[in-house]
Amino acid sequence: MKEQLRAIRGMNDIVPPFSARWQQLEQQVAGVLNAYGYQQIRLPILEQTGVFERSIGDTTDIVQKEMYTFADRNGERLTLRPEGTAGCVRAVLEHGLLNVQPHLRLWYIGAMFRHERPQKGRYRQFHQIGVETYGMAGPGIDAEIILLTARLWRELGITGLRLELNTLGVAAERECYRTALSEYFEAHHEALDEDSKLRLTRNPLRILDSKNPAMQALVANAPRLVDYLEADSREHFAAICAILDAAGIAYSVNPLLVRGLDYYSKTVFEWITTELGAQGTVCAGGRYDALVELMGGKPTPAIGFAMGLERLLELSAVQTGDQASNEADVCVVAAGEAEISAALRLAENLRDELRGLRGLRVLCLCGSGSLKTQMKRADRSGARVALILGSEELESDTITLKPLRGQDEQRRVPRAALMGVLTSVLAP
Repeated sequence: MKEQLRAIRGMNDIVPPFSARWQQLEQQVAGVLNAYGYQQIRLPILEQTGVFERSIGDTTDIVQKEMYTFADRNGERLTLRPEGTAGCVRAVLEHGLLNVQPHLRLWYIGAMFRHERPQKGRYRQFHQIGVETYGMAGPGIDAEIILLTARLWRELGITGLRLELNTLGVAAERECYRTALSEYFEAHHEALDEDSKLRLTRNPLRILDSKNPAMQALVANAPRLVDYLEADSREHFAAICAILDAAGIAYSVNPLLVRGLDYYSKTVFEWITTELGAQGTVCAGGRYDALVELMGGKPTPAIGFAMGLERLLELSAVQTGDQASNEADVCVVAAGEAEISAALRLAENLRDELRGLRGLRVLCLCGSGSLKTQMKRADRSGARVALILGSEELESDTITLKPLRGQDEQRRVPRAALMGVLTSVLAP
């Protein structure tokens, strides 16, 4: 007997009925982004490895440990994208998009890949929606990005998220801070864990992101970046906070929030939940004003964020209940073989006529089994109404309408009146 083939560890199939939840989430998010004037960009899954080494930073855990990198048949080093920003910047420069729209708002959706230890809420293939803006240097766009995410949570019905903010300043300020941080941690070298010792030589700011409980007291007493910021960086951050205050958006300033990628500068933020265990970050982002120039473009201010769809769906299920999505709103049932053709025509007509009614779904059972079997199938589909076609209905040009939810009785409806009756029955 042949061994059963299975999905790769940490890379999961998305099957019905769960796929319907993904579609709904994606449509809701796309609707909000469209309302803010964002345009979708579709990016390749594979990039040249240099795209990520140059942008993310070759000292990060992602580049050092987590990327899926290989040589193709021509010997070119390629990488499955571990995040979306680097590829988006590459595409913006390659296609000259900033020459057409100096103030550019983009979003993308797709799978990302990191070779991590699979666990609840963290997979080797995961999915993100990312948002990137280019050409706007002032604090207004930073605040708008955060207001946009707050609106997303309202639209999705997600509650209880906590917003944390910080500013990383600009490169010169971080370099002064980096020196002070290195001196501090070097003086406590014996107290560092192995990861922190490696980070000390590569990027000491990443030590601030340590999750090791034994490191927390040492990290808490480390120098603070805010003490090394010049007036411009302080004013930029203060302006963002003032806008959020005026909009009624609650937040806390977390001086240890540094994010895991080297390209961030000035504003960084995270939306965090306590309902998913250790994997608490639902959405995160920040400014990367130096990245476009680093990747070969002109100096261009930029800011963006990404959110993991798996975590959003998991959080939504925790808060609203893990209910299966329905296959259909209306089921068309042919009582026998002779009525299958008429049932298919009715289903096609209904799809045309219901197009303007919230995109309702019509499922034709195509005469698969006895009438009793089909009615059970219609009920399991989650449809609210079954439309039954038998010989009597064909002769009288009527349809038997049977409500599948609630106490209403079934009734015979003239075909000419069916749309009016269905519209009434299916109205929210």
